[in-house]
Amino acid sequence: MSYVAPLKDMLFNLKYVADIEQIAQLPGFEDAGFETAQAVLEEAAKFNQDVLSPLNWEGDKNPSSWKDGVVTATPGFKEAFQQFVQGGWQGLQHPVDFGGQGLPKTIGAACGEMQNSANMSFALCPLLTDGAIEALLTAGSDELKATYLKNLVNGKWTGTMNLTESQAGSDLAAVRSRAEPQADGSYKVFGTKIFITWGEHDMAENIVHLVLARVSGAPAGVKGISLFVVPKFLVNQDGTLGARNDVHCVSIEHKMGIKASPTAVLQYGDNGGAVGYLVGQENRGLEYMFIMMNAARFGVGMQGVAIAERAYQKAVSFAKDRVQSRPVDGSLPGSGPIIHHPDVKRMLMTMRACVEGCRAMATVAAAAYDAAHRHADAEARKQNQAFYEFMVPLIKGYSTEMSLEVASLGVQVHGGMGFIEETGAAQYYRDAKILTIYEGTTAIQANDLVGRKTARDGGQTAKALAARIEATEGLLLKSGSADALAVAKRLGAAREAFVDVVNFVAGNTKASPNAVFAGSVPYLMLAGNLMAGWQLARALLVAQDELAKGVDAPFMKAKIITARFYADHLLTRAPGVRDAILEGFESVTALALDAF
Repeated sequence: MSYVAPLKDMLFNLKYVADIEQIAQLPGFEDAGFETAQAVLEEAAKFNQDVLSPLNWEGDKNPSSWKDGVVTATPGFKEAFQQFVQGGWQGLQHPVDFGGQGLPKTIGAACGEMQNSANMSFALCPLLTDGAIEALLTAGSDELKATYLKNLVNGKWTGTMNLTESQAGSDLAAVRSRAEPQADGSYKVFGTKIFITWGEHDMAENIVHLVLARVSGAPAGVKGISLFVVPKFLVNQDGTLGARNDVHCVSIEHKMGIKASPTAVLQYGDNGGAVGYLVGQENRGLEYMFIMMNAARFGVGMQGVAIAERAYQKAVSFAKDRVQSRPVDGSLPGSGPIIHHPDVKRMLMTMRACVEGCRAMATVAAAAYDAAHRHADAEARKQNQAFYEFMVPLIKGYSTEMSLEVASLGVQVHGGMGFIEETGAAQYYRDAKILTIYEGTTAIQANDLVGRKTARDGGQTAKALAARIEATEGLLLKSGSADALAVAKRLGAAREAFVDVVNFVAGNTKASPNAVFAGSVPYLMLAGNLMAGWQLARALLVAQDELAKGVDAPFMKAKIITARFYADHLLTRAPGVRDAILEGFESVTALALDAF
């Protein structure tokens, strides 16, 4: 089944949930209202449906390949990438000063979802380039910006993140790659980096690596890490490409999913040292890399929404076509399509509600990012930044864990046929698994949520969000419809569970860290569940109003039903998770190590 971009739901979120017209009031976004958003999304849909989606299955069957240091992309990818570049898609949300279109992240996030639904392996390449652009915009010198940004923004060159090494894993304090200062102000970089997405390929003429390394004599641990630009090909003064740099791909990984995306092992400095250029100041590399990391973490959360959407579409198509068994209510005289069966409907509704809730949550967060960077009022910028930063670990953590549940349900809807590779359902399940791992595992997102986002301010940001959710409950109660009242009840119970956990985390992280971190991932899942449910509750209120006006009745009715389902079947998980966190932490750590 081919991919069809969910434009109606995306545009609904942009118009009503994120309020794109308000974003268009921000300085620099005056031309980025709903009309522009609709035009951009419609063009993005065409490209992703017609060009990228047909290559998705091909990439799974014929992955990128490595031979003698050369990586060749899946057949068709190079040509698709040239169309991607020509369409200006890489520069969609990057500054006009460097050749981008300067559109809001709110629009860019929807386009990114489409790319990843159509072909996640392909979309990883521009996702990493986005991160490199963000890091250079924030911390790069004027010279680095002039040398690299234009060709990164237009897509002519691609970017990578080089963080980890075999002995380090997620512990970047253990990074051993080194950088030696040179008389001309450059550095010679030496070391081995692993798990480098699109670290080598034949789709672009140059690859710009952002590399963590230690300058000689730097402090131990994370305080001694610096960030360097190390291009595959050196760049001459006139902007043309020069000699090949001393960085080479020595292998690519053989993975369970995203097979068309080459995951490279890169070797720096085997022939005298790779030429690198310091980004910002020495020993502040981790700070700068987190700029890339946060951009990538939001992007990975969108990948979760994207792959879940693709799995949902596949499951719906199969359920409508697959004839098996007579419906239990006798509504058909004989066997009928399995979509008539209540449990299949339950699975499909779970998939749909999860996708729509997480999409709405990410769209609202993207709007907050735009306001945090462009709003004229300093206090408004501060509040939006706090909201966005709180949401990033939820979008990354909850949406990716959600994608696994949805992709698994997609296989289940297919029954035995889902376990057969030729049907295609299994690819989404395999592809989804990496999302909970790279750019920081779910536990790392949960550590961030606990430490930086909750304990650090005593839970004040979290409680401020809870107050906003309570205000939505008030609007639901005022509405008075049966659906609104039911959602208000479930939303209120989930909010109360969330506040109980926030108080527990804020009050015990220092005194009883094991007790808190035993429930850190459940806390993240509770918080993500609540925030997604909150956005669907807001969507229900809009849909009721629009339905009363006679606007697109089928869509608005479906939105109301989906929000009600989310409340009845997903928000109801929250109180149980709360109980496990507050009362079950001792059993997490009680078992003696030698008893495992």
